[in-house]
Amino acid sequence: QLRSCLTIVPQDPVLFSGTMRMNLDPFNAFQDFQIWEALKNAHLAPFVESLQEGLQHHISEGGENLSVGQRQLICLARALLRKSKVLVLDEAAAAVDVETDSLLRKTISEQFNNCTVLTIAHRLNTVIDSDRLLVLDRGVVAEFDTPKKLLSDTNGLFYSMAKDANII
Repeated sequence: QLRSCLTIVPQDPVLFSGTMRMNLDPFNAFQDFQIWEALKNAHLAPFVESLQEGLQHHISEGGENLSVGQRQLICLARALLRKSKVLVLDEAAAAVDVETDSLLRKTISEQFNNCTVLTIAHRLNTVIDSDRLLVLDRGVVAEFDTPKKLLSDTNGLFYSMAKDANII
């Protein structure tokens, strides 16, 4: 029951051999218009529309016939369909290009504003717009506060990381 209340988008997107539709809705719980709405909100509708078979496009095992960014956006569209109250992003943007990372962040801020989003990330720009940040140092909590507050502490770990990443 707990698992049904949350959705996880992992670093390595999980796709199966089958159709685009099956990968988005493996339990056949949604109508096509709902799937297209999720694809639109995940910025994937133009790509799927360009495929000759559309939602019936065959995806190879692991999604090998798609880019990593497309695979990640499909996982995000799947999360949009589920409308979970908790979304866990486990390094979801680690292997994608800057453009896809931007699309992921835009979709999350627009479509998941009424749910709890837990983001595990090394890229600071992935989490800088979060409400709260928990900074770990060697597995130990080093800091916890709003990004603004953490950035104002010039002696803090987050400030140092942000400076090194040219965020500030």
